[in-house]
Amino acid sequence: MFEVAVIEDPSAAEVSLDPVRARLLAELVEPGSATMLAAKVGLPRQKVNYHLRTLEQHGLVELVEERRKGNVNERLMQATAASYVISPTALAAVQPDPARSPDRLSARWLLAVSARLVRDVGTLITGATRAKKRLATFALDGEIRFATAADRAAFAEELAGCVTRLVAKYHDEQAEGGRPHRVVVALHPSVNATASKEEES
Repeated sequence: MFEVAVIEDPSAAEVSLDPVRARLLAELVEPGSATMLAAKVGLPRQKVNYHLRTLEQHGLVELVEERRKGNVNERLMQATAASYVISPTALAAVQPDPARSPDRLSARWLLAVSARLVRDVGTLITGATRAKKRLATFALDGEIRFATAADRAAFAEELAGCVTRLVAKYHDEQAEGGRPHRVVVALHPSVNATASKEEES
């Protein structure tokens, strides 16, 4: 089981968004049978079986064990991942395009860049999994508290300068066998009960 899987197929995305199936996916972090799940979600076993078959057809759950129980074969299923992210690829016709209206101070442009990040990393994970290779990535995540909006603006400007200098130092357009890498740096207010009620300054 993967920690996170990216759903790229539109029909798999639709299947995963059904509330009952989403609940079954959450329950199937640990292996379970239709009978076990029926008791947990309050549905008849036959109905649970129907949903499990649909999830299995879309690669969201998989068979981990089959065992005889009385006169029936009990199938133990497990989700293929502990959590899922739906790629913008699933909505290909309307997925965000960061090339439109690039504006490093726009929250909507940040969202478009983030959507591209999910799409690209999802595609890379899919390819690496098929090739049975590891994917070389790096990420930083942290939190900073600014005293003033002016401090925030100054930090953003200085950060942009530092990243620009670092890119200039290591970027080699002529490197034979080199591979381009995308750099994404984001800064946004943390989401919490207090911040979500405040107006963005």
